[in-house]
Amino acid sequence: MPTVHSRPVGAHTSTSGGLAKAALPYADATGAQVVQVYVSNSRGWALPAGDPAQDALFRQGCVERGIPAYIHASLLVNLGSPTPATVEKSAQTLEHALRRGMAIGARAVVFHAGSSVDEGHAEEAMRQVRRELLPLLDRAAETGGPMLLVEPSAGGGRSLASRVEQLGPYLDAVDRHPMLGVCFDTCHAWAAGHDLAAEGGMTATLDTLVATVGADRLRLVHANDSKDLCGSTRDRHENIGKGTIGEPAFAELMAHPATAGVPIVVETPSEKHVGHAADIETLIRLRPSPPG
Repeated sequence: MPTVHSRPVGAHTSTSGGLAKAALPYADATGAQVVQVYVSNSRGWALPAGDPAQDALFRQGCVERGIPAYIHASLLVNLGSPTPATVEKSAQTLEHALRRGMAIGARAVVFHAGSSVDEGHAEEAMRQVRRELLPLLDRAAETGGPMLLVEPSAGGGRSLASRVEQLGPYLDAVDRHPMLGVCFDTCHAWAAGHDLAAEGGMTATLDTLVATVGADRLRLVHANDSKDLCGSTRDRHENIGKGTIGEPAFAELMAHPATAGVPIVVETPSEKHVGHAADIETLIRLRPSPPG
């Protein structure tokens, strides 16, 4: 039987050359206990059908290893955009990712909260979020498919949610639908002004997150150090303990009650698999030992 970890740690993995063919060996090489993948171009709108044989092998390989899988939707997704074509393509991309998630056995699809872009578009942007997300969430509930996980941004550009407190109105826009969870990205939170490096800073931020969204809404963590200063609104990832957030903050992350049972994914710089393997090892070292 595969080992079940209270806070499984893994990485975003390449799928170049085939989903199972690329991602499973990468997971093995890095010691990943969870994987995250793209199922479409990260910076494009093309929506490939996928390879059923690779899908089946990937799904089976994850089950055999006891590795949960997650999908990250295209970085272009912005349901709050003032451009109708962008909103339409964003919704189609999320629908495609949810469908692909069913095929590969993914637990959830991560997408960025988005931005209103224009100063006067904020209220309409949240109405768009409601209009586009609710049918997707209802369908996911009906089919037993993957959840959607909203990921706050690094701030700037009239973000719809960057600080964790802003997740409250975002969830309210869809009546706190049970199929919408949260993905917490440490680099994004730091860039948005949460001082995670201060003693107790990570703990306080996670406490605020739980108070805002509830105890069961956090479903995935992106653990990334940062190359930039707190509040920079710059999303430049660094390896764990090598950046401006620092290792002590990640020790707080791994010990916080809100992350118990929540998978942790690194999206840090990595030459081949070396950087990810080192970061996974670091986070596992920081993970509290099980009682007894």
